[in-house]
This record gives sequence, structure tokens and C-alpha cells, in this order.
Amino acid sequence: MATVLSVNVGLPREVDWEGRVVRTGIFKSPVPGRVMARTLNIDGDGQADTAGHGGPNRAVMVYQADSYRYWEAFLGRPTLEYGSFGENLTIDGLPDAEVRIGDRYRIGGAVFEVTQPRVTCYRVGIRMRQPQMASLLVAHHRPGFYFRVIEEGEIGAGDMIERIAQGPEDLTVADVDALLYLPGHARDTLERALRIPALSPGWRQSFAQMLDEEGRPAAAARPALAWTGYRDLVVESIHKESDTVRSFVLTPADSSPLPPPLPGQYLPLRIDRGTDAPPLLRSYSISGYVPGRSYRISVKRAEGEGSRFLHDHVAAGQRMEAGAPRGDFTVSTNSSPVILVSAGIGITPLLAMLGALSGEPSPRTVWWIHCARRGSEDVFTGEVRAALAKLPGSRAIVFYSRPAESDVAGRDYDVAGRIDRERLEGLGLPPGAHYYLCGPDAFMRQVLTDLKDIGVADDHVHSEAFGPESSITPGITGAGTRAPHLPATPGSGPIVTFGRSGLSVPWDRRYASLLELAEACDVSVRWSCRTGVCHTCQCGLVDGSVAYAPDPLTPPAAGDVLICCSVPRGPVSLDL
Repeated sequence: MATVLSVNVGLPREVDWEGRVVRTGIFKSPVPGRVMARTLNIDGDGQADTAGHGGPNRAVMVYQADSYRYWEAFLGRPTLEYGSFGENLTIDGLPDAEVRIGDRYRIGGAVFEVTQPRVTCYRVGIRMRQPQMASLLVAHHRPGFYFRVIEEGEIGAGDMIERIAQGPEDLTVADVDALLYLPGHARDTLERALRIPALSPGWRQSFAQMLDEEGRPAAAARPALAWTGYRDLVVESIHKESDTVRSFVLTPADSSPLPPPLPGQYLPLRIDRGTDAPPLLRSYSISGYVPGRSYRISVKRAEGEGSRFLHDHVAAGQRMEAGAPRGDFTVSTNSSPVILVSAGIGITPLLAMLGALSGEPSPRTVWWIHCARRGSEDVFTGEVRAALAKLPGSRAIVFYSRPAESDVAGRDYDVAGRIDRERLEGLGLPPGAHYYLCGPDAFMRQVLTDLKDIGVADDHVHSEAFGPESSITPGITGAGTRAPHLPATPGSGPIVTFGRSGLSVPWDRRYASLLELAEACDVSVRWSCRTGVCHTCQCGLVDGSVAYAPDPLTPPAAGDVLICCSVPRGPVSLDL
């Protein structure tokens, strides 16, 4: 029978790591005697990053003594102290290849249920002094697993571990870990995983997304790029949509057909300013497409250098370089109702979605919810009405936050005021709908919160942010909010362009990865494992090529790159 060899706890602490301070609960040490296992953790234990660790479904981390012996041999280490892998229970027995998700065990006075494998996290690499540890745990099928506490009670070293119920579907911890992180997935296995009631919500959401993408890995399920690198486009015409919004119609310079974008995608642009100034690097949503002939972008004049240059200096006939349309903010292919929610210039990707939905052979239920300040700033009204007229049963609700005296309720707009929870709740929104949101940051934050509060599932809400995405830097304390900038000591290598941030930087070999260079420039980045496992750092590779070290366990989609484990082979342009 399996037994508990050690109970390990530790409270969050701050540690120095690569010139930064990380707050982490990875450091655990054995405790003598018996302790209480409670719903959220073991007495004396704590988690620093509760978004990735802890909570009822990740209350107790378990790792096996057999894996200790394995890693001691593989890494050439002396005997490791129990708790070195951040686990709460070091056990003899229960290998990952045999324990099933949903298994229940009695240990001492408590009852536990297996909910998920270990989360890939760079902090186990800090604890083990092995940066690739998160990747190694997955690649060698030795992740360990989490318990949920079903019945609280005292536990201690020496307790027997008795299985009292077997999880359904016969999927082991190693099976489920590989299903998420390694290539090769079967639709029926994803369906089986989703039938396990004990599976943690985060893993359930990932598998549901993978299933929706026909069983492809969620991290790689992105639309294929229409071309690589940049191609020349010409501004065919410019249209004034309002006092502050202009549309630019772009056609191919070589007259070859333009491939169709997916509705909601954006176009990365490199615009020559004709001076000694570096080219402008910007990305704009594609608001319209004439098949094979043209893309349309619609730009609001703001304080940014890009919009001001387009409004003040770009004329018909000017050339600009464009990367292929990209982005996964696109309408799902299922038959569920669609609710398009936008504010201001956030209308642009949703306008493309609406146009596509109006042309479907079997139209879906579509709701259009848009907020503008007043009628003079409400752009594309004619296009919107024409598209909605093709959709039987569609519904439009237009909000004006500050209607002008000339704006007429019932003709120009429906509601005076802003979109908020109370108004959303009162609309009688169709059940099971998928929501697509785009607009200013404050609008997005509020509507995302409101939808969550009225019970809309997270996996039914899709959003697109303007500019760089918000950072994900787990555990880093005192993360700055500086604007992107050149590093203190620029290198002399090939140019690395961060397109969304409008920054071009010479590469320097002192950086171990493109991620490290981005961090040195305060470019907004997202990461978790830092070893090519989780794909959190995945972004668009607009131009150029990279080398990987180490190789990712699952390659990114064509046209994408994992910046946490790659370096440039030559000049590269990243969608960051």
C-alpha cells in the first residue's frame, strides 16, 4: 500500500532571480507530527500566485519518491530533501502513470480527490536550480498531481494511502498531462477527459477549446497565414467616416489577388515615413474586404504617432508594407447565437464579423450592441443596417453616452447612456450565445466584469485589445509600467522589431531568448513556464526566422513563435 513519507509546507517568500524579485510558495520543508489538511491548503502552507496555484482544486500538491530517485540520477544530484519539487505530500507509490483523475484516497483522517497534473511553472526551475525543469517534468511524464480535499482531517508522515474510489474514464495523470502539453490528440480522449467531474475548471476549459478546434492543440490552433514576411500594398483611396475616423483602402502593388482574411483579423503594417525616421510599425483591424481586390482599415485620429501620421501625411498612391492578416479573434464556426459588443473605434473588427455572418447560407441569431458618444461619432451606420437586414431575427441596440440635441432616440440610437450590467441583464440575451467584445480598455474591463456577473461562461466571451496585450508575469513583484524603450546597452546584432510596441532593437547575444530582450525593453509580454511547454508566450512572427533552444515540446502554429526559448537567426519582426 502507498504511504506518506513526508508532509511539507512553506509560506510565500520573496527571492532574487535574474535581477528581479519573485514572490513564490515553491519552497516547502518537512514538518514533524500531524497537521490538518483543509479545503484550501495544509496548515502552515500558502501559495503566492493564486491564479496559477492553490484554491480548492489545487489544495495539496503530491510528488512521488520514485521520481526523486529518477531526477537525482538524471540531473546528477545528491539526495534531495523532500519538498524540493514544491509538493506538500512526498509519497511512496501512486505513480503518475497509474493514478487516475477522479481517484479518491483516504489518508489519515482526511479524504482527497485527484483533480489535475502539476501546472507548468518556471518557479520549480528556481527551486531546483534547473531552468528547464518545467519542460523536463512534462517531457519525462513525471509531473505529479494535485488533490482536492473532500473531507478535512489530520495527516502525517507514515499514514497509509487507501484508494476508496476510482475515477471514471480511466485517464491517468500522465495521460491528461500529455493531452494538454504534448502533440498527438484524439477527439474521443478529449471527450473522455471532459466527462470527468473532478477535472479542474482550468483544464476543462483548455480541453473544451481543443475539442472546439477539432482536437488540435489549443496553443497551435490558429489560422494559417496567407503569406510570410511583408508584401507591398498601395493606398487606393481614403474615405472620411467622421471628423476623427478615416478609412484607407489598400490594394496589392503587384495586382496579384489578396487572400481573404478571417473576419476579425488585423493587418500588421510597416509604413515608410520618407525621412531619416524609422518606419512606423502598427497593426489595424481589417474593417472591410473586397474579395481578391482590397483590404480596408479604419483609423481613429488619436494622440498616437501612427494615427496622426496616417491622417496627416498618407495620401492615395502611397505604398506601405503589410504582413499577412493574423489574429485569433474570429467568429467560431458553431451555430450558437452571436452577440457583437463594441464601443467607439472598437467597431472595426466586429463590422467585418457582422458582414461575414450576414453572408452565411444558414444565418445565425445575431445581436449588435454598440456604444458611441453621439451621432456624429457613430460610424458605419449604413453598413451595419444593411448587414442586419440580411439576418432574420437579428437585433440591434445602439447606445449614445452623450447624445447631441440633433440625435433622435428611436431613430439614431436606442439608449442614452453607457452599456452596463443592469442594461445587459434587462435585454433578455439569448442563452448559450458567444460574445465578441472590442473597444477601449475601460469599456472592455467593465463589460467583461458585467458579463461574468450575469453568469456568462468565460469560454463564451472573446475579446480583442488595442495595442500590446496586458502582461502575464507570474510572481514578479514590482513589475513596472514603463513605455517600451531601447535597452540600456543596445547590441549590434540583427534588428528585432516589436511591431505593436513600435520599437526596433539590435539583438545582443547576452540575452538567452527573445523574451529576455523584450523584458529588457519593457515590452508587454506573457509567459509562465519559460521553457517552451505552456505556449503562454506564443506570438506572431511577422517576418524572419528563429532558432529554438530548447526545442518546444509542441511547435507553435506556422507564422508564430515561442519567444521564451528562441533567438533570432537574422532580422525578425514580432507581433508584440
